[in-house]
Amino acid sequence: MKADDGIGNAVRLRAGSVEDLSVIASLVQDAIVPLGDIAFIKEDHSFVLVLNRFRWEDEGEADRRERVHAGLRFDTVRRVRYRNIDTRDRGQFLSLLTLAYDDGVASLHFAGGGAIRLDVDKLACALEDLGEPWPTTHVPRHDPD
Repeated sequence: MKADDGIGNAVRLRAGSVEDLSVIASLVQDAIVPLGDIAFIKEDHSFVLVLNRFRWEDEGEADRRERVHAGLRFDTVRRVRYRNIDTRDRGQFLSLLTLAYDDGVASLHFAGGGAIRLDVDKLACALEDLGEPWPTTHVPRHDPD
């Protein structure tokens, strides 16, 4: 795991292991993902998305509840499959729940049962905040049921 807590405490992480990916997954939980901002760049073997993430790392500070745009990239991607996501509706917004990796497959799981499966040669993921965060009054909550 490589981290860069540069200007403005922007997150910049790379994951090459399941443990590393779990850190990134915790930071992108409850991110809002416009389907139009998701792309598989086949010639580069990359899958990229821009998301609007809640800054969980600042949640404990009541005066620092923020969201920020971030880029998430997976490399060494051979194939992308969607489940329960209408890829023709490019205007829809998805709510990202978590990321997972097992035996050459990276998965993005969304609220409502949607998922994106990435067949990869190896786990190579990066998360980077883009721009400045902005304040929010809404803190994502999860019902225990």
